[in-house]
Amino acid sequence: MSFYKNIDYNTKIVGIIGHPIRHSLSPMMHNLSFETQKLNYVYLPFDVPTSNLKGALKSLSLLGIRGLNVTLPHKEKILQYMDHVSEEASMVGAVNTVVNEGNQLFGYNTDINGIVETLMPFKDNLNKSTATVIGAGGAARGVIFSLIRHFKVDKINIINRTEEKSEAIKDYFKDKMHFTAIYSHELMAKENVEIYQASNLIINTTSLGLFPNIEDSPTDIAESFNSNQIVFDLIYNPIKTKFLQFAESQNATILDGLQMFVVQGAKSYELWTGNEMQYDFIYNELRQKLISTEE
Repeated sequence: MSFYKNIDYNTKIVGIIGHPIRHSLSPMMHNLSFETQKLNYVYLPFDVPTSNLKGALKSLSLLGIRGLNVTLPHKEKILQYMDHVSEEASMVGAVNTVVNEGNQLFGYNTDINGIVETLMPFKDNLNKSTATVIGAGGAARGVIFSLIRHFKVDKINIINRTEEKSEAIKDYFKDKMHFTAIYSHELMAKENVEIYQASNLIINTTSLGLFPNIEDSPTDIAESFNSNQIVFDLIYNPIKTKFLQFAESQNATILDGLQMFVVQGAKSYELWTGNEMQYDFIYNELRQKLISTEE
């Protein structure tokens, strides 16, 4: 992009920290917005394994880095290194946005903004509903918090490859939010079919199906889905995962992860810069990029 030639002493650095991160469109989203609004910022990807997370965060203050987005697998672990944590991030137990303010690190969870805005058109359908959440990481925590706080669901199933981790999240939300109708299950395609079929909302928060492993899916049994369901995949690359394709084949209402991705990014952008991202423009640019890549 042309604005790179204008990088100077005053350029503010932000970025994304995760492992791996080569699939992320966050650099494109934020740098396009900086260029459009003529802000002297640059957004960089930082591929950091868990073993180096603490050291990487120390460098924020040392190098004057303004802030970070946080992705897999750091959203939960990074919480302990924050100087201040927002109420929602504390309730969720996960941080996806870091702001460096006067060498103090402030942790936020803007995933909640993205989840709520994506599901809000279906709020009436979700009241007193049964939801199934696949995965038990930081993103799943944001989803579960949102379903309890904003959508008043009656029951939540958590399905995960290791039931120990889903048990831990179940116990966490029982304690933190006093929500007792929450159950954990091991991820086993055939055994999970009945759980899926009895759900009004199914959300995939795992990386199964994420580029480049686009043939993967939490389930390959199309009969898991039906036309009365809303099926939401937090993955945005590819736009239509195998998981969503199976759901669509049974006439379920499907939601890809792009809206959530842009909304959470726009909130991070505002926390760093004080400016509002031009949502519609950025969303359309990213969607076109993803569609052209898939063709």
